[in-house]
Amino acid sequence: MRYALQFGFGSPLDVPHHEQHPPAAHDAFAALRIANYRRFAVGFLFGSTGLQVMNTAIAWEIWARTHDPLALGVMGLCRALPVVLLSLLAGHVADTRDRKAIVVATQAGFAAVAVGFSLLSWMDAPVFAFYVLLVLSACVRAFNGPARQGFLPLIVPNSIFQNVVTYQSGIFQFAAIAGPLAAGVLIAYLPAIWPVYILTAIGCVIFSVTVAAVKPRAAPRGNRAVTVKAMFAGMSHMWQERPVFGAILLDMLAVVFGGATALLPQYADELLGASSEQAPILLGILRASPYVGALAMAGWLAFRPNFRNAGPMLLWSVAAFAGATIVFGYATVPWVAVLALAVAGAADNISVVIRHVLVQMRTPDHLRGRVGAVNTMFIECSNELGGFESGVVARFFGPVASVVSGGIGTLVVLGVITMAVPQLRKLRHIEPLREPDPA
Repeated sequence: MRYALQFGFGSPLDVPHHEQHPPAAHDAFAALRIANYRRFAVGFLFGSTGLQVMNTAIAWEIWARTHDPLALGVMGLCRALPVVLLSLLAGHVADTRDRKAIVVATQAGFAAVAVGFSLLSWMDAPVFAFYVLLVLSACVRAFNGPARQGFLPLIVPNSIFQNVVTYQSGIFQFAAIAGPLAAGVLIAYLPAIWPVYILTAIGCVIFSVTVAAVKPRAAPRGNRAVTVKAMFAGMSHMWQERPVFGAILLDMLAVVFGGATALLPQYADELLGASSEQAPILLGILRASPYVGALAMAGWLAFRPNFRNAGPMLLWSVAAFAGATIVFGYATVPWVAVLALAVAGAADNISVVIRHVLVQMRTPDHLRGRVGAVNTMFIECSNELGGFESGVVARFFGPVASVVSGGIGTLVVLGVITMAVPQLRKLRHIEPLREPDPA
């Protein structure tokens, strides 16, 4: 389920009824009127596109070498473990150091990793070497996520956060469409894969440069001492904010059970009737399809006012995602698979926007890095452990059983959390925490 991933943006949604004033006209382009955000957005577009290119190329290269769904699942395990081990420390670092500097450095780190993948591909290195570099990439991601999540609220005003969330989601969806499609075409027609990774390096360098040009407002920084209490402060805050905890837990478990992305190379190569020449292109189309749906949903949300029934909308969107996943699992022709993935992406976009708004607006600034770290840990672990789970089940029971059972599992998780966290299903208006304006 992660088709609008990991922005860490928020929005002050509706205020209580007794405090409401006549609504001002909704400005769909408010975020784009801010120069700092435009710089960030341009870099985010290039960086996200580059990483999508790299992810598609790695998945295809490992599948082409092994033809083993478990090998695809191990990719997820390599990406998940460093995030589990480093995220809390990374969140503490993001709250006590310069977030801008961390984002610049980690984007440069992604560029270096991409060059490494290019060299491994050129040398025809063993698959194990790719796994090692995936672990290093995940270490970089662990520090990039919390810093980037905590950085954006420092460059845009609270009053337009939902608009910013929607634009970030839309930019990511566009990148996630263009990246896999470009990778699929290049893999199909280039004599080797190694040049494809260079596009990622270029995109991440551009993101690093544009972030360096952004001028954020000053943010309060916590004590730099690394203590257990400090690192777990984000987790403690989320536990106290039950709607936030419920939304993140639902997202994590739904993705662990319902994520089908890891098996897309096998579907493209074996289950949807594509020739060996067409399979890389079909893989790019399949990887892009959820983001086409998400981009369409993001465009629709951009022209709508703030959510007024956030909890029920979140729950229904997860149900729609699960249903679309089941349909995809049974698909035997490309158009059904593409349509099902697009519907899943559109539904997921709603839940992602609501969750990111909820997380950021119910978190004080001095904890945003640590809460963002927990959020990143849940997202990354769910995405990648979901991929590992899908690979294991597919290895023993086949890819169809893996995807369909995952969709059913998502519906079961949805029912349990709906009953266990009543604050989430009753959530209507998301009110931001009241913090004093910075001097």
